[in-house]
Amino acid sequence: MSEIHLTDANFEEEITKYKGVALVDFWAPWCGPCRMLGPVIEELAGEYEGKAKICKLNTDEAAEKSAEFRVSSIPTIIFFKDGQPKAQLIGLQSKEELKKNLDALL
Repeated sequence: MSEIHLTDANFEEEITKYKGVALVDFWAPWCGPCRMLGPVIEELAGEYEGKAKICKLNTDEAAEKSAEFRVSSIPTIIFFKDGQPKAQLIGLQSKEELKKNLDALL
């Protein structure tokens, strides 16, 4: 399964109303570290299928949600549980660090 692509329009349905764990990668196509993180996010989507939602939100296309969560540097990863933000990481992260945060919420 591939990651879920979020927009301002589907964020509430996919994340806010979701009962469970979700990772949201706030990124942009012009961001080098974001592009480096992309394959890791894809791998996590496969590994956590059925356990957690792995999502990407393009900050250029979803400015409303980016502003709501005060994302000023990308990549920013926000971990949600039952629709509420629980942890945040800024900058390029290792797969192990992302898994550690996901596993702590599962």
